[in-house]
Amino acid sequence: MSAHKIYLDCDPGIDDALAIGYLLAAEDVDLLGIGTVSGNTNAAQGATNALALLELAGRTEVPVAVGSNDFLHGNYDGGAPHVHGARGAGAAELPAPSASPVEESAVDMLLRLSHDHAGELHIIAVGPLTNIARAVEKDPTLPRRVARVTIMGGAALVPGNVSQAAEANIKHDPEGAQVVFGAPWDITVVPLDVTLTNTFEEEDRQALAASGQFGRHVAEMLDYYFQFYVGFYGRRAAALHDPLAAAIAVEGISAAVAPIVRVRVDCTTGTQRGRVICDLPSDVPVESIPDTPGANVAVVLRTTSDLAPQLREALVSL
Repeated sequence: MSAHKIYLDCDPGIDDALAIGYLLAAEDVDLLGIGTVSGNTNAAQGATNALALLELAGRTEVPVAVGSNDFLHGNYDGGAPHVHGARGAGAAELPAPSASPVEESAVDMLLRLSHDHAGELHIIAVGPLTNIARAVEKDPTLPRRVARVTIMGGAALVPGNVSQAAEANIKHDPEGAQVVFGAPWDITVVPLDVTLTNTFEEEDRQALAASGQFGRHVAEMLDYYFQFYVGFYGRRAAALHDPLAAAIAVEGISAAVAPIVRVRVDCTTGTQRGRVICDLPSDVPVESIPDTPGANVAVVLRTTSDLAPQLREALVSL
């Protein structure tokens, strides 16, 4: 079977680190490049974090490009230090990477890869969608060359995590998200509905702490992340937002329920700003929701298995 050809757009970020590790450990994944965007931290710091993680994993051949610092219609707002720490790595000190980001921007990297791997490239986007939107605006033919886009973002049938209506990635740049969801390509969106029910537990973190240098550093990052989630789960654990999207994208985990429907984003300035509006009927069990003819967004509402055991094995192997 041919390898999944992946461009990863991210805002590292603790759960982004888990996604990066998962993709590096997968034998059937060709990680062609990583682009960073402001979100959990700023795009430049995110690139430094990504380069450090790649070096810890012995994978310095993967290029990293710095992407958008500011959003389509707003400035970067300082990230989420209460969730991911001041530099996106919790309280951990990642070693300074020896490599530097490539000269091309994340937008230009994505466009180049879409030509080099036309029809095969799969975009995994686990941060705000600014880079992807800017690539579409720069070259509206991009969707023709991309096999699929998998997005971690939104909340379909559950409340948001930064407002009652909105999830963080989409709330940072609703206008960018609307450009991406409105483009003519096949999308899989992995919302809070499933990422919050897939958790990493303290025993998983301890297993990483007892493994190699990649696992030890990520375990230290997770210590901060776990403490944040005590207020949500009532225990030291964390949601697997970004790695779940990565796993679904490369078929390590399958969607059990993922109706294909129309999706739009609320770009107003009110309390609903950033809400991902999925045309899902409220009076039908999720297992029975039919696909919408002509729609292009598969909304993952349930998975066939839990990610944690597979993720733990992957990260320990690095």
